[in-house]
Amino acid sequence: MIQQLGHLPMGWLLLALLAMLASGGFFVGRVQAERFSGATGSVRVHSRPNYHGYYVAMWTFVPALVVALAYAMLGEGIVRSLLAEELPANFQSMPSVELDVYLDSIARAAFDHGYGGADRVFSAIANRFLELQGMVKASAIGLALISAACGFFLARRKVAPSFRARNRVEGGIELFLFLCAGIAIATTVGIVASLLYESLRFFSEIPFWDFLFGTRWNAQTSAEFGALPLFYGTFMIALIAMLIAAPVGLFAAIYLSEYAGPTVRAWVKPVLEVLAGIPTVVYGFFALLVVAPAIRAVAVWINMTLMSAGITAEPLLAAQPTSALAAGLVMGIMVIPFVSSLSDDVINAVPQTLRDAAYAMGATKSETVKHVVLPAALPGIIASLLLAVSRAIGETMIVVMAAGQRARISPDPTADLTTITVQIVALLTGETEFDSPKTLSAFALGLVLFVITLFFNLIALRVVQKYREKYD
Repeated sequence: MIQQLGHLPMGWLLLALLAMLASGGFFVGRVQAERFSGATGSVRVHSRPNYHGYYVAMWTFVPALVVALAYAMLGEGIVRSLLAEELPANFQSMPSVELDVYLDSIARAAFDHGYGGADRVFSAIANRFLELQGMVKASAIGLALISAACGFFLARRKVAPSFRARNRVEGGIELFLFLCAGIAIATTVGIVASLLYESLRFFSEIPFWDFLFGTRWNAQTSAEFGALPLFYGTFMIALIAMLIAAPVGLFAAIYLSEYAGPTVRAWVKPVLEVLAGIPTVVYGFFALLVVAPAIRAVAVWINMTLMSAGITAEPLLAAQPTSALAAGLVMGIMVIPFVSSLSDDVINAVPQTLRDAAYAMGATKSETVKHVVLPAALPGIIASLLLAVSRAIGETMIVVMAAGQRARISPDPTADLTTITVQIVALLTGETEFDSPKTLSAFALGLVLFVITLFFNLIALRVVQKYREKYD
């Protein structure tokens, strides 16, 4: 029985258990509150019966949830510690890394192969692992039930006409929202801390200035870590993308907000927003199979025309099968919804009274848009453009498929280039050693990319705060 319990998924067990306990607590608390609510007559009741039910359910659910979270974080470690203490002396003398690998294989065998196996010793250890797993699960379930019962009886005793159940429930909801916000902040801090720690390890071996301003990148041989070509490729592709997305997205937003009728807006705006839902790998295939060959054909035609006319003796354009121009054009199409949707919302937020005042002064539609609407919406428009730049800088799949992976500095947009995100993917795939400069350089690139995107977001916030205009 204990071994069978070890096979069962603990998450679903505790989830179903917590749902039943919370439902029962809510029902009991609500029924009790309805009884004294109907029997008190002239006595003033502070909270509605539902709030009493929520209060009892909350104190029934939360203690059991704490036990479930504790098991999720510590349960596997407890089982492994108990099993390691029971292993023979020759296993306990193994290095900690090898012992962890062995315990991992035991855990996989226990769940994949059950109780059988060719090796009797290994099979016996796997069966013992399941027994310990079942014991810990049974203990966690029992402790969750005891905790839920204690919380239930303590909360049920407080149900009374004068009890401020609504205040307690709202306070609990506020605490839950605070914890969610804290988790988001803690996750961000953890990401930054991990990037910073690994980056400092990398910079302890490679000088910071050589990494930041070096012009040769060949991390695969752990010899050259000059990231300037990566920065150049990243910003060049992002610039090409914004040259497409900024005017098209902004003009589309102006048309939809100021000129389009309700029917046209109802059809065109969802079609534009569909572009944001297309997977980036689809954009990558489109860039690789359609856009890149077309750009190469045009570049070859330009080279042949210039050479036949005697203007140049050698090809002027690289005309590579993959190019920065192909990736930038398709990335610009992908970023258009970010610019158009945000700018459209900002333009629509401009008060109609400003437009009416301009019309009253004799301004035309275009003059009103140019001199009144756009200046009023300028902070939001700039913020949308900067957020779109951050999105373009962080794109990976389109660049991997359409821009190439050669790290170099070239002003020719038809040449193949690479970006920071592409190199991060290349460095962290395949057989990697996390102590080598090659792998650690990926964290340094990630830190630089994080700082760049943070810089653009801070600029966007600063622009909004500085140029925001408040209207009565």
